[in-house]
Amino acid sequence: MTVSAVELPELWMPYPVRGNPYLPGLRAESETWAREMGMLDGDEGPSAGRAIWTRSQFHAMTVDQLTAWTLPDAAPADLSLNHRFNIWALAWDDYFAATFKRTGDLPAALEFTARLHSFLQPEPGAPLPEPVNAVERGIADLQRNLFPPRLAHWRREFNSALAKYIDAGVLELANSLSGRVPDLIEYAPFRRESFAAYTAPYSVELSTGARIPEKIRHTRVVRGLLDAFMDVMGLANDIASYDREVHEEHDVNNLVVVIGTSLGIPLHEAVPAAVHLVNARLRDFERLGHGELPLLVRRSGLDGDERDELEAWLRGACGFLSGLHAWYTGAPRYVPADASVPEQHRGDAGEGSPASPSAVARLSP
Repeated sequence: MTVSAVELPELWMPYPVRGNPYLPGLRAESETWAREMGMLDGDEGPSAGRAIWTRSQFHAMTVDQLTAWTLPDAAPADLSLNHRFNIWALAWDDYFAATFKRTGDLPAALEFTARLHSFLQPEPGAPLPEPVNAVERGIADLQRNLFPPRLAHWRREFNSALAKYIDAGVLELANSLSGRVPDLIEYAPFRRESFAAYTAPYSVELSTGARIPEKIRHTRVVRGLLDAFMDVMGLANDIASYDREVHEEHDVNNLVVVIGTSLGIPLHEAVPAAVHLVNARLRDFERLGHGELPLLVRRSGLDGDERDELEAWLRGACGFLSGLHAWYTGAPRYVPADASVPEQHRGDAGEGSPASPSAVARLSP
């Protein structure tokens, strides 16, 4: 049975999707970069080799739409930078699935992952290995361009997030080969790693130019807010990608499978339970943002500029979640071939309506 055959409760998304006005320039640029990296068929340059996608497959993923929806306020250069990262993350995912998950070659996956680690250099200008495939070429290019001076503080933490992402692929493969379904309690923290969710707060920062103030960054409330933010994106993806992951890739690392196995319930009960869990995590995000964060702001004595910066970051986080939701429910990567794409998800989204008032915590003293 597939998820599309189950009557689903609705995934809750209270924030309206907003499109970045610079979307039209992304598609041609992204195809050029993907070809240069050797990710697309038809590349006759020095990076030619086994491609990851055909041109039609690449455009069907609508990665440009994903980037424009999740980063509606980003300037053109920042939008382009994050767009290349999104392409690379999907390239890694599809390459890993085709090369290692479908063959079950765990030793080769370990070797591939160890080489990728050698590209994640903590210092700018450090020598990198010579790339031998499209994924390595892509990460090498990102290491050279992802950390301009104004984002220098990103390097160590962002690369740590990337390390968690690629390591999680090996753990997923080991689980699938052994038939070990992750435990429900352990799965949510693991999914933050395997979805590259730890990179998302930095993408929001890139889009808004705002950071969570240092005074509160490591508090319980902010950690809880970030955990809920990351859980929503990765766990919702499991529902959207269930058929692809479970039926095509024979993967056991999926929230629906985890819930069904942990609770001993069939698919037609596990899918609604997964939806309710995702909705509960989004309610946690709202509760922390509305109820606990304003109290923390007052106790911490944030000044006006710091409150403004925090509000800008929160608006960006809400926009990021709504953009992902729109992509999950509209991109051909997740929509079954016999299903229609909702009208509101077709075409190029414009600037759209502003974020709803409920999307942003009230931080005024």
